[in-house]
Amino acid sequence: MDLSIGELARRTGVKVPTIRYYEQIGLLPAPPRTEGQQRRYGKAAVARLSFIRHSRELGFEVEAIRTLVSLQDDPDQSCATADQIAKTHLVEVEKRIASLTALRSELQRMVEECACGRVAECRVIETLADSGHRHGRLHDF
Repeated sequence: MDLSIGELARRTGVKVPTIRYYEQIGLLPAPPRTEGQQRRYGKAAVARLSFIRHSRELGFEVEAIRTLVSLQDDPDQSCATADQIAKTHLVEVEKRIASLTALRSELQRMVEECACGRVAECRVIETLADSGHRHGRLHDF
């Protein structure tokens, strides 16, 4: 397999500038180059980039992905570190879900209380003007 960066981008769904960025920060090894200095990628790069893309889609931070990639490169070691990374990420996701659930409840309440009359009597405007005081902060998501 001898893919250009454009073909690698098409096969993996990762944009060319992102591929270059991942190379720059060491998530993706620098590929061999042609005499004309064009990057050339093989199956390993496709697999690695697909792994990184999927990890990003799941919301893992770059440093967590860096650790997961290094674990993947040494498959005989314990997976305790990978488990801990996933557990930590799960806690963060659960916090965001709780925050978004609270946000949804607040928005539903605002809409349900709306009389659809004049702005002077608008519950949406009134609630937004007072949301930080009466209902707590909901912006941590």
